[in-house]
Amino acid sequence: MQFKDYYQILGVDKSATQDDIKKAFRKLARKYHPDVSKEADSAARMAEVNEANTVLSDPEKRAAYDTVGAQAWAAGARSGDDVRPPPGWNTGYEFRDGGAGGGEAFRQHFGGDNQDFSEFFEQMFGRARASGGAGPRSRAGGGTQAQMRGEDHHARIELELIDAYRGAERSINLRGAKVDAQGHVVPEERTLQVKIPQGVKEGQMIRLAAQGSPGFGGGPAGDLFLEVQFRPDARWRIDGRDVTQKLRVTPWEAATGGAVHVTTPDGKTVEVTVPSGSGGGRKLRLKGRGIPSSATPGDLFLELEIAVPGAVTPEQKAAWEALAKAYPGFDPRRV
Repeated sequence: MQFKDYYQILGVDKSATQDDIKKAFRKLARKYHPDVSKEADSAARMAEVNEANTVLSDPEKRAAYDTVGAQAWAAGARSGDDVRPPPGWNTGYEFRDGGAGGGEAFRQHFGGDNQDFSEFFEQMFGRARASGGAGPRSRAGGGTQAQMRGEDHHARIELELIDAYRGAERSINLRGAKVDAQGHVVPEERTLQVKIPQGVKEGQMIRLAAQGSPGFGGGPAGDLFLEVQFRPDARWRIDGRDVTQKLRVTPWEAATGGAVHVTTPDGKTVEVTVPSGSGGGRKLRLKGRGIPSSATPGDLFLELEIAVPGAVTPEQKAAWEALAKAYPGFDPRRV
């Protein structure tokens, strides 16, 4: 993915005020707008300028971009160099239009036409709308146009898998941005107590009423939509409501079978039967023990992994040698 230096594209310094950004955009728009420009590459340049302005003119997008850009600039990256935002970089960022890599769940929720932006933009912000996204979406109670509903906000949050099993109440820190009296973008944070419903799954939206932007002219505030993702954990793989976790067994448990005890993601201990003759990679299905749901809960799959103990003592070495003698024709490398 090619890094985009939006400051370089607009020809402004990284400390530029929002007014500087606006002036630079207008100047370049007059130069490259296809309707008036005589430049051969005016359409491509105008697209770049529009994209840069979409990010830098929005305090929240600009603050998020600067987070990723700081790493790229520290490494000496310039426009066109290959970079990739680190996984989870945008967790906890609050945006007014869902442009935080809102993902398919956000786009399905809000719909709307998408703009064609670079791969870099879409990796960072998703296919957000250049027009500013959700915006003031409706009038309040049939009032005048000046009385309008505030903008909806969007943020992506990370939860533990156990939160989906049990439900929880969590303190969520959200990072946003605002413009100070001098026209500079400065960080802004807030903390909310959020009730996590049992059975929530990745990509689901949790709606917090009236936690978006204030309304206009006495209109109601917008809402805040929190898009759920689960914190990466090597113990589990999650697919919708289905969960897969490793179950380590001994060679003799895999060969002869038997009952073993397993701690499931919800913290409960259950007894499962390992079938005799099981090999590594075999999956045991525990129906309905995935992420819960009032309709159809997910399943829990236990993927067997054979743990081979070392041969340290003379007795242990003798036991392995005896095992080898018991299987004289066994060759695991034979196809």
